[in-house]
Amino acid sequence: MDVSTKEFVLAGSLEELKTKGRFVVHGGHRPILVIYDRGRVFALDNRCPHMGFPLERGSVEDGILTCHWHHARFDLESGCTFDLWADDAPTFPVEVRKGEVWVKTTLGHADPAAHWRRRLADSLAHDLGLVIAKAVHGQLAAEVATADIVRQVALFGAQNRDGWGTGLTILTALANLLPVLPEEEAYLALFHGARRVAADCDGEAPRRERAPLESQPEPATLKRWLRRWTSVRHREAAERTLLTAIAAGLSPAVLADALLAAETERAFADGGHSLDFINKAFECLDLIGWEHAPAVLPTVVGQMVAARGAEESTAWRQPVDLVALSDQAASELPQLLAASRGVRGRSDHAVLAQALLVDDPFRIVDALKAAIRAGAAPTDLSRSLAYAAALRVARFGNANEHGDWETAHHVFTYTNALDQMLRRIGTANIDNHVSAVRGILHGAMALYLTRYLNVPPARIPGEHGERLDDLPTDAEAIRAALLDAFDRQRQVDLAARLVARHLTLGHSSQTLIATLAQAMLREDAGFHAYQMLEAGVRQFTAWGDTSEGQHVLIAVARYLAAHSPTERATLQTVDIARRLMRGGELHQEARES
Repeated sequence: MDVSTKEFVLAGSLEELKTKGRFVVHGGHRPILVIYDRGRVFALDNRCPHMGFPLERGSVEDGILTCHWHHARFDLESGCTFDLWADDAPTFPVEVRKGEVWVKTTLGHADPAAHWRRRLADSLAHDLGLVIAKAVHGQLAAEVATADIVRQVALFGAQNRDGWGTGLTILTALANLLPVLPEEEAYLALFHGARRVAADCDGEAPRRERAPLESQPEPATLKRWLRRWTSVRHREAAERTLLTAIAAGLSPAVLADALLAAETERAFADGGHSLDFINKAFECLDLIGWEHAPAVLPTVVGQMVAARGAEESTAWRQPVDLVALSDQAASELPQLLAASRGVRGRSDHAVLAQALLVDDPFRIVDALKAAIRAGAAPTDLSRSLAYAAALRVARFGNANEHGDWETAHHVFTYTNALDQMLRRIGTANIDNHVSAVRGILHGAMALYLTRYLNVPPARIPGEHGERLDDLPTDAEAIRAALLDAFDRQRQVDLAARLVARHLTLGHSSQTLIATLAQAMLREDAGFHAYQMLEAGVRQFTAWGDTSEGQHVLIAVARYLAAHSPTERATLQTVDIARRLMRGGELHQEARES
């Protein structure tokens, strides 16, 4: 029987340990492996840190313990692994007292937050999914603020890859959703973001720092230069110009205006991804602090400068030259905006959105001009445009190719990014923002080119008096049915109907968003799924509990359902990490089940 002495327990006699070679002590909340090797006694967590299998079955040679299952190897003295994918095994102090072996059974770190921060840094550097999951869990258990975890991962991503990537976009999108996520989903979100940043940086060259200019040009000059360098694809010049603007202390709104003006030198660049990355870099800095702007914001310049614009696409040139149409309308913007100054703002955003969905690019441009004359601000136009793009997804015809979901998705996430950037810029000194408003014209033309996706249009649940009485009424029952729909393929319409049912009955929209997040976070989701959910929540927040807001969440649900289920391998990694961190014996649980 183990006899406790303060924090130590008696493992057995030293002679018996020498004979047997190893003991397992069941002290505290985890089994401890005690090993005698070459005249010394060692104690480690008996659960292999890789998958939780019992290390007592392993072999010992030359001071190295090798796990029986996956052959992960550990230094007996420190518990450190020679195989980074396995993680280090926790060790325990051992004392030999009068021929008896005593083991301290409590496990802990002097500074848990610092320990797990180091482990997260190591696991990001080597792209170790299981260790990332454990390190995030450990930091949360140590009550590290989620913003601090996001900051650590974001700065790692900015410094260890030569340019903004999909991983940083996913991290920022999920960090934006954290306030509406319950604890378990928040942990999943942080893990997904960190894992994708690590994968983005794996094998990549680190970022090379550049310095700002030593002069202090006027903001208008810096904006003009940034547009010039973007046009001629001069990355170094564009980065130094942007760094100079940051060093000058220009506000986020002024920086956003300059970058958006440069970005719209090309129409719908990189299928909308380039603008979305720029917007996410700004949102990332909102989350981690603008003191990190010199490290984060220049990461978007490389793609912005190298991006291919839609003006190089035949579809934008024939049979109608949409680029020329946009350029002509953009040249009229100063006069239109000046003439509408002082006119009361516009409120019929949904009406304008419908006008942007017509099958005629000239009528679309005319609708935008008429809205400006009626007093619409750029943010009014972008809000209507984003809603129209959401309707493209909500009415996506199931007869289309599966890959066409991405075509509709690109327009929606582009228009959401444009809307967020214009809101950041604001309406002050609108004369300085005319170049940025070109993005609305580009988005409208991209929306026009996706009109075939709604032929024939899918019906939005609840329209035209459609009843949904065959569906559950209880909020929890609807939630369960929605998750069940995501468990099966081709449940796009059912998912949409369940979302409509939830909202029309007046149930909590936040609960619904959390359910959609849970459905996505359990999947091995693609990049676009993260974008879609976060952009949809952004736009829903703008509309609130209205029919338009309902349509936005229906669009999100249809898109996610079209891309579910997946293998859910990532969820398995998270589950293993969570149970290991909570002291579970995975091999025992598997055997019992």
